[in-house]
Amino acid sequence: MEGRKVIQIEEKVPVKLLIPLSIQHMFAMFGASVLVPFLFGISPAIVLFMNGVGTLLFILVTKGKAPAYLGSSFAFLAPAGIVISRMGYEYALGGFVVVGFLGCVLAFVIYKFGSDWIDIVLPPAAMGPVVALIGLELSGNAASNAGLMDEVIDPKNVIVFLVTLGVAVFGNILFRGFLSVIPILIAVIAGYAAALCCGIIDFAAVAKAPVFAMPNFQMPKFNLEAILIILPVILVIASEHIGHQVVTSKIVGRDLLKDPGLHRTLFGDNFSTMLSGFIGSVPTTTYGENIGVMAVTKVYSVRVIAGAAVLSIICSFVGKLSMLIQTIPGPVIGGISFLLYGMIGASGIRILVDSKVDYGRSRNLTLTSVVFVTGLSGISLTIGDIQLTGMVLACVVGMVLSLAFYILDRFKLTNDREQ
Repeated sequence: MEGRKVIQIEEKVPVKLLIPLSIQHMFAMFGASVLVPFLFGISPAIVLFMNGVGTLLFILVTKGKAPAYLGSSFAFLAPAGIVISRMGYEYALGGFVVVGFLGCVLAFVIYKFGSDWIDIVLPPAAMGPVVALIGLELSGNAASNAGLMDEVIDPKNVIVFLVTLGVAVFGNILFRGFLSVIPILIAVIAGYAAALCCGIIDFAAVAKAPVFAMPNFQMPKFNLEAILIILPVILVIASEHIGHQVVTSKIVGRDLLKDPGLHRTLFGDNFSTMLSGFIGSVPTTTYGENIGVMAVTKVYSVRVIAGAAVLSIICSFVGKLSMLIQTIPGPVIGGISFLLYGMIGASGIRILVDSKVDYGRSRNLTLTSVVFVTGLSGISLTIGDIQLTGMVLACVVGMVLSLAFYILDRFKLTNDREQ
């Protein structure tokens, strides 16, 4: 593409380009990542600290071969909320530690037995729609953040949303040279300027915030009931992780499930969650927002991701800077998310196209149809205090169906099996 150079995973990036690219990644994850600690009733500073540390650890574990930013996981909200209301946040931390530890154990199992089973339980006809659902089911969140789902829509929110989205969309098409790799950052700045003009930003909290402040570290407490309430989330985060690695593989043009390997990426993800529980932060996960940034900019360098992680750590100690970033209004975050989530959805469709899925075969048409409807219908499956819905439930259904088709193939009972 003219004016757009692909910067691969291992490539070095000049400092003059590294700084704005890192800021761009941090802005992409910031809105969603700080929302989780607000919902848990804790300071976001410790979360920003662990997001940065967790991302750097992930890069180290994966030998710098898997570009991913680790932000706050939403998968734990419901069960952790129950534990917090009954026992307190410290016992939720204990649950985070155990889930992270068992996730590391799962990574070791995959290391011993390999990941070839993924091709059986999630063939392209199922994996494509599962990956697409990662972005599609988040589309409502983008609209909600922008204020477009409110009963009474504020025209100011609409203006800021349209400015942000417009700059992101047309910048991605029209910008050249240096500007072509930071369209998201430019869109955030344009949206923020529009929000200032519309008078919807309040700097009161920034004025009150201390210049420097230590994150609030806490130690976990362990209770069997609390652990059992949170434990089923491991199914959710494992499915989410596999989906993220597949879509990132398609974007960067490399099979990350093979190199550095699913066992390494899964271990890095869950080790970060375990460490988060030990210091008082929330569980982490690879972030779809940052995957979307890579899809838009074609910049995959882990050095850029590492730069964003370092900036996140710095923000956790600089109170005013952290609070200033938190003043970025919802319509700006929503405008950016509109494009980024759509990019992830399109990546799922790309899996179907690149794999040349044959919809003349009944199983492929059935798998894609059932997975899409399961994920978008809003239906849910409740197991104890865990609710499976959206992409995760669709992934489970796709895996069960694919495994059933595989077994029926082995007994030569299917009418469309490959000879």
